[in-house]
Amino acid sequence: MTTPTPLFGAGLWNFASYVDRYATDGYDEPVSTLEQIRLAGEVGDLSYVDLNYPFSHGATLEEVKAALAAAGLKAIGVTPDIYLRRFKKGAFTNPDPAVRAAAMELLHETVGVVNELGARYVKLWPGQDGWDYPFQVNHHDVWKLAVDGIKELASAHPETKFVIEYKPREPRVKMLWDSAARSILGIKEMGLDNVGVLLDFGHALYGGESPADAAQLLIDHGLLWGMDVNDNLRGWDDDLMVGTVHMTEVFEFFYTLRINGWEGVWQLDQFPFREDSVETARASIRFLKAIHRALDKLDYVAMAEAQARHDGIAAQKLVQDALLSSMGGDA
Repeated sequence: MTTPTPLFGAGLWNFASYVDRYATDGYDEPVSTLEQIRLAGEVGDLSYVDLNYPFSHGATLEEVKAALAAAGLKAIGVTPDIYLRRFKKGAFTNPDPAVRAAAMELLHETVGVVNELGARYVKLWPGQDGWDYPFQVNHHDVWKLAVDGIKELASAHPETKFVIEYKPREPRVKMLWDSAARSILGIKEMGLDNVGVLLDFGHALYGGESPADAAQLLIDHGLLWGMDVNDNLRGWDDDLMVGTVHMTEVFEFFYTLRINGWEGVWQLDQFPFREDSVETARASIRFLKAIHRALDKLDYVAMAEAQARHDGIAAQKLVQDALLSSMGGDA
């Protein structure tokens, strides 16, 4: 069978420049929001971008709208910067009520930006909500702050969707929203229907999950509302190009989406510290197109029969036949 090519997207940070704790002068000159949009448009196969907010270098909302239109792109989501210096001890869980209020003010403002851009959701990545040392926090109290904070936010905007992107660690040694299972538990505690999950393939990998299994769990609970793909060596959130390390697990992830009828944007979340950002995006999309062709080639009946027998050998042969034969034909 042949199915339509999926729509591709990317976090706008794929086209930024980066700093780490060693190259404190950065790996390149800073790249503005408007320039990132221009670079994303050069990729050629991108339809959507996820934007950080506030926009950098003083860009206005009208300027961002114009840049997106000029690049032929739409906003899929907006990610508020609730993990920068002023939130170093947390956003929803900060011990200072004034800082928690500042985070909430930014989040409410972000909802307006999402509406103005016609985006699908506010993406919540509470990177600083967590802890670093044993005994540093009261676990009951910080979890309650985390859940109640998002519940308060989402309750104030019932027509807006919010997605939580979980991650096991970094920048905190231990982050609160660290897994698919815990994200489901927290959302169930909220009891709201406008909060879901964005699954980052790399976060699942280095958090010790099977990305395919995590996706299935979220789908079973009706909570997989978005996804990012990348790759890593499973020890850190390396945000490498897709399929450069875990080719088979990427295929299983998208197989799981296919058999469940999940239809969404295939988004990139990569940090090309030393490589050209446009070319790394093109390379990943090239691989994702091969994944799509392989999904069309795969013998689903034979796979279901192999899985019913728990026959790993037969399943791997089917995967290899479909995946490896699909890699050519897209320069």
